[in-house]
Amino acid sequence: MYVPGMDMDKTSENAESRFSALLVGAARLPGVRIDREAYLRTALRRHCAEDEIRRATEETPAAAGIPLDILDRVANESIRYETAKVSALSAAAGIPGFIAMPATVPADLAQYVGHMLRIAQKLAYLYSWPELFSDEGGDVDDATKGMLTLFFGVMFGTQSANAAVGKVAGMMAEQVAKELPKKALTHGVVYPMVKKVAKYLGVKMTTQSFAKGVSKAIPVIGAVVSGGLTLATYLPMAKRLKKHLAGLPLADPSHRVSEGDVVDGEVVEEHETFAPADAELHDADTTAVKLEEPKP
Repeated sequence: MYVPGMDMDKTSENAESRFSALLVGAARLPGVRIDREAYLRTALRRHCAEDEIRRATEETPAAAGIPLDILDRVANESIRYETAKVSALSAAAGIPGFIAMPATVPADLAQYVGHMLRIAQKLAYLYSWPELFSDEGGDVDDATKGMLTLFFGVMFGTQSANAAVGKVAGMMAEQVAKELPKKALTHGVVYPMVKKVAKYLGVKMTTQSFAKGVSKAIPVIGAVVSGGLTLATYLPMAKRLKKHLAGLPLADPSHRVSEGDVVDGEVVEEHETFAPADAELHDADTTAVKLEEPKP
């Protein structure tokens, strides 16, 4: 018996599962996971004193009092590096042409998502988020998966992801915790937004993958177009995430606390209404998470 709405629900679940599998698969690729301490030491070396770097790695860059203009400068350097790397790899994947398309499209998408994960981690660590992966190559826990999904949502311009990331950052800044709020991200106030954003991204990434696949059908020209498409999409998405994270309370150097105030554990979720997200959830389906207009 056919039940109205069943097909749409199944499509939504498939899109969410597709994105989740892509995210987890990309996270397992070599070189995708960023060691927080090693990255901060290397990235801040030319801009900060050793004492500042030590406190930034032991606590956070905000706790170390590192000014936002320095963090923004370092963030821009990381964005340029990752953009150049992913664009070069994408162009190289376009060279074989039509015969190799079935193999290169999935690999290209996986490495693209891998570089999205790399820049998301780097920006998160610069703007005082905790370590996202517990170890190299291990399983991705649900809280980390949820947080990365929201970061990707911000990169794609979804308003609900912006609101959810801001909510999580506010909870962490208020309670000065060293871990992600696992309960909020896996079955609490933020969780419905994680699921909606994952569904949207599952649809969006499939569409983008198809467009890039078509551009690879013509050798050489396809390589140029593919690399150009990657540059045109990756760079503004990375800048969008940078802008959002830089404006959150976690990144504010004035939000400094004594060591005794730090909670060595996860955030305790506060029960309150999540008005910005709830308003968008009311009309959301697989493609209803609205995109911002890209800003120049």
